[in-house]
Amino acid sequence: MTEGNFVDYVKMHVSSGNGGKGSSHLHREKYIQKGGPDGGDGGRGGHVILKGNSNLWTLIHLKFKRHIRAGHGAHGSSGRSTGADGEDVYLEVPLGTVIRDSESDNILFEITEDGEEKVVAEGGMGGRGNWHFKSSVNQTPRYAQPGIPLEERHITLELKILADVGLVGFPNAGKSTLLSVLTSAKPKIADYEFTTLKPNLGIVEYRDYQSFVMADIPGIIEGAAEGKGLGYYFLRHIERNSILLFMIPADAKDIVEQYEILVDELRRYNPEMLDKERFVVVSKSDMLDDELKSEMSTILDKDLECKYLFISSVAQQGLTELKDKLWQMLNN
Repeated sequence: MTEGNFVDYVKMHVSSGNGGKGSSHLHREKYIQKGGPDGGDGGRGGHVILKGNSNLWTLIHLKFKRHIRAGHGAHGSSGRSTGADGEDVYLEVPLGTVIRDSESDNILFEITEDGEEKVVAEGGMGGRGNWHFKSSVNQTPRYAQPGIPLEERHITLELKILADVGLVGFPNAGKSTLLSVLTSAKPKIADYEFTTLKPNLGIVEYRDYQSFVMADIPGIIEGAAEGKGLGYYFLRHIERNSILLFMIPADAKDIVEQYEILVDELRRYNPEMLDKERFVVVSKSDMLDDELKSEMSTILDKDLECKYLFISSVAQQGLTELKDKLWQMLNN
């Protein structure tokens, strides 16, 4: 998936259908001049329904659909005939899509399962025909109910990627390179900061035909809370991850300090992020010799609060151990 095709934020106006009005018809037929009321009910207005689709990974198919309208219910007719229901409109969305009311910013619901359906705008009920209102004291009611009006609202769709492992790190830490080596994903890789401008997903193949999903998001920097770099815009994509994999390059001035900066930025975004399991990989470690690794391990064992591993995506070092460790953490 190219960066231009990844859309994770869409605003739209949705409108359900009006309910059809009931009929106030009185039955008339040759030799039956006073057949009584036989007006049918109006049809229900169409719903606007969101449906989960596990085969979708982006909201691009909804990017240019700004106005969604369901069909109106048909009016009732004679012979107690009920009007046809309005046509429902189904909008398929990826799993992990959060739906908000744009005006109040309240979360309406979230789609997390394949085939799950939620009504975002409910069609109006059809009005009852006059035959419902006949009685011993009112044998020819000449009135019927109107249909209930449509419902309309402005909504915002936000996609939060559902992945097992989320990569967290500063720009140029090697996240995209690791994703390209462990999976079949083809993220953009270059030697300048903020190469990744959109999240990337990849499936990591493990032993015995098992697998797990890894997500790479654009790098964050110190001060993201104040809008520096790309800010917090993409951090919502790792809110649903089981494990946060911190990547810090071996040539960093202070690995522990960089880790603490990243953790602090996550805390400022959402304190609940710190409840997730964390693991640190020291990337680009092929530039380190055994003696330097030993010295760094002594420091990390003392000051780093979680477990770590030296890896090199380019030299294919430590990748099997990394997959073993992540699989173990996911299945504990």
